[in-house]
Amino acid sequence: MLSCIITAAQIGTLRQAIHLGIAAWFSLGILPTAAWANPIRFASFNAYLNREVQGQLAVELASPDHPQVQAVAEIIQRVNPDVLLLLEFDYDAGGEAVRRFQENYLAIGQNGAAPIDFPYIYLAPSNTGIASGFDLDKDGQVSMIPGTRAYGGDAFGFGLFPGQYGMVLLSKYPIAQDQVRTFQTFLWKDMPGALLPSHPATPEPADWYSPEELAVFRLSSKNHWDVPIRFGDRTVHVLASHPTPPVFDGPEDRNGRRNHDELRLWADYITPGRAEYLYDDRGGRGGLNDAASFVIMGDLNADPVDGDGLPGAIAQLLDHPRVNADLTPSSPGAQAIAAASTATGPTRFHTASFGRQSLRLDYVLPSTDLQVVGAGVFWPPPGDPLFRLVGDGDPVVSSDHRLVWVDIEI
Repeated sequence: MLSCIITAAQIGTLRQAIHLGIAAWFSLGILPTAAWANPIRFASFNAYLNREVQGQLAVELASPDHPQVQAVAEIIQRVNPDVLLLLEFDYDAGGEAVRRFQENYLAIGQNGAAPIDFPYIYLAPSNTGIASGFDLDKDGQVSMIPGTRAYGGDAFGFGLFPGQYGMVLLSKYPIAQDQVRTFQTFLWKDMPGALLPSHPATPEPADWYSPEELAVFRLSSKNHWDVPIRFGDRTVHVLASHPTPPVFDGPEDRNGRRNHDELRLWADYITPGRAEYLYDDRGGRGGLNDAASFVIMGDLNADPVDGDGLPGAIAQLLDHPRVNADLTPSSPGAQAIAAASTATGPTRFHTASFGRQSLRLDYVLPSTDLQVVGAGVFWPPPGDPLFRLVGDGDPVVSSDHRLVWVDIEI
């Protein structure tokens, strides 16, 4: 394991130096205390590449000169992950947006950063913006007109159109496409002990949604993916999701409760004997083999200390006996905003900034059988040459979230 401090500008250079031998370490002024075993870097990044109109993202990505997208691409190039989950990347069935993002941004070196290529891609539909046909937000109307907030409030996951705020997984290593499992259509009511919301105006429990609504209501606000990636003869399952934020509701706390149970799905999935109730979109049942290696990744919209999530929501994963949470990714940039933040928890672990509120929302959590040799959050502090890629948040330069990475020996 390394024992050193590097700047944000050195991250990508450091990864390249690994392949050049020990002399490169000294040329960088970085001295390792032990031999480096070339780890695999897993990263999660809510890239804020969502747009208000369906198809707009693909149009913007057709040219290589969009400033926000250039900043997002440069961050990715400088961190140089091997496996990258992008959140809030609008979904299109043909994959045109991600193809253009690769060709027009990632394949072009940004401000001296090296181009990066991901030969393997996985993307799938999202529940965001899919009409439910019911008044799920109880505003007195059932909106079926895409593009309006009323429509988004009645969709299975909030979205102005189908696929807004989608996900895409990019990898330098082969994806076992035929073994992928998705849980897009799993119904919330089918989770034993589900925290279904109650209407505050009635005495009945769990009655915010009618029986007819619960018969179609999906637990996942976007999707839950189990994507196996092959590293030679070793397979690691990427468990990807983007649970609903636990806000934008009322005293019934329907989003807070849903967020909790979206996280619980993964906790049950990796626990032997607790996932028999789960069924995937192809009819397969049960959870992950108890000998399987995994990495839970995504913008999980749950802070261990602050924010509006239910108490213990993210602890379902952080405290899980199969999750290796020993090394928490941190950054000097998050630490630098401590004085201005309203948070009570340790800001150095935070991954998102919304004005004066910063939170830890984004995670890369490997299984305990995987050895973690490094971790970090791309959040340069003021004065760092790469601070320009994140800025002070007003306006948003790249994203209101930061890229989180963990290095794992495979």
